[in-house]
Amino acid sequence: MLTKLLFTATVILVAWLVVRNRWRADEDERLRPGAESSAEPSARSPQRSAALGPLMPRGAVKLAAYGVVVLMLVGTALYLFQDWQHAREIVQLQVVNVYSGQVERYEAQRSEISQRSFVTLDGRRIQIAEMERLIQIEP
Repeated sequence: MLTKLLFTATVILVAWLVVRNRWRADEDERLRPGAESSAEPSARSPQRSAALGPLMPRGAVKLAAYGVVVLMLVGTALYLFQDWQHAREIVQLQVVNVYSGQVERYEAQRSEISQRSFVTLDGRRIQIAEMERLIQIEP
């Protein structure tokens, strides 16, 4: 989970650096005195004028970028909250002895269940023998 967050943060950082460098290059090009700046806009080639003009206003791009970042942070927080809530959910467990058919019932939090043991709500650690089966009853 941590690697996913770090990877996402790295992608955002790289994208931000690329956009920042392009904006600085555009500003430098606009501030540089040259023959094209004195020429009329209609005299410029269509390809050159399209490259110089922004596709979207800078404020709209910033607002969209901040919106995407906020959306990602809210989505991540929601995912983490749901995962935490799911782990704290109380489930009913049945330990069945295969040979005798005896069934013992317990309750535990989902996060406290491992492969061959679990911790009950009252704090007891239950180890399951090889001849027993653990049945988890979903709420």
